[in-house]
Amino acid sequence: MKIEICRKEFIDFIQFEKRASNNTLLAYSNDLFQFVNYLDTVYEIKSITEVGHTIIRSWVVSLVEQKISSRSINRKITTLKSFYKFLIRQNIILEDPMLKILSPKVPKRLPSFIEKDKMDTLLDDTFFGDDFEGIRNKLIIEVFYATGIRLSELINLKQSNVDLYLCQIKVLGKRNKERIIPFNTILKEQIQQYIILKADVKNEFFFINKNGKKLYEKFIYRLVKTYLSQITSAKKKSPHVLRHSFATHMLNNGADLNAIKELLGHTSLAATQIYTHNTVEKLKSIHKQAHPKG
Repeated sequence: MKIEICRKEFIDFIQFEKRASNNTLLAYSNDLFQFVNYLDTVYEIKSITEVGHTIIRSWVVSLVEQKISSRSINRKITTLKSFYKFLIRQNIILEDPMLKILSPKVPKRLPSFIEKDKMDTLLDDTFFGDDFEGIRNKLIIEVFYATGIRLSELINLKQSNVDLYLCQIKVLGKRNKERIIPFNTILKEQIQQYIILKADVKNEFFFINKNGKKLYEKFIYRLVKTYLSQITSAKKKSPHVLRHSFATHMLNNGADLNAIKELLGHTSLAATQIYTHNTVEKLKSIHKQAHPKG
């Protein structure tokens, strides 16, 4: 069967049967277009049965030579894996050439975080007003930094999930997994102040706008970016950076890694261990500055 026909059938499959998002659909379409174009240009191949693992490997090598990032190459390989699984299910091919294709290693990125002294500066009242929006905005920053919750978790936090008596919040995380996160008395006082200001509003969600409506992700993202821009020139200024800051500062202050794992809602310790790299980097920096042979 012609490769172009296979490509179109696969795209139709993920669009109409898998109901993939527009972003996923666009990525798959672009990746396969580049692959098909490579086969036509370099090998003049038209039939899918002519494509073996050595040819696919040559495409991967060409991407590396073009200095395409490992992450982008891995995404393209993932696209091809899905494509060939589809072809096998449709009985268009009998063997999967992708089984012999290895993905390039992706260098680990250290999580970005804000230094503690800068967070202390930001959480000074001078950056926030004393009206409803000012108090709410500060509380949003405080909750991100004090609990390490995700953006989606904060937006969907409900009034009933905030327990002032026990000083804890119940969060619904990924895969609908619930977890309990404690908070201190200082944050409790700020929450109480915010609750008083929104007392007349009937909305099950905890964080709302001045019209009593639930907040949305882009609003929170812009809010966090605006405030972080006042204290740091770092490229990344997002709610997730505050989550990274929470975990990094907890670890630097001696918190147990397993405890941080539970607070963050990670399913495995491996996901949490990346924060130890930031701690090691800090130790290296201190050693270099303080040791005579540093």
